[in-house]
Amino acid sequence: MLWTIFVVLLILWLLGFVGFHVLGAYIHILLIIAVVVLIIQLIQGRRVL
Repeated sequence: MLWTIFVVLLILWLLGFVGFHVLGAYIHILLIIAVVVLIIQLIQGRRVL
């Protein structure tokens, strides 16, 4: 699920970077959130319940 969120946020950032310069700050915040989620996922790894 976190990978899906990461991909969606990354795609939104790319679309915002190319198309909407006015909302650039918000799109970069989304990118930072996506990177943080990716790092958390890599640190935690897969946990078996």
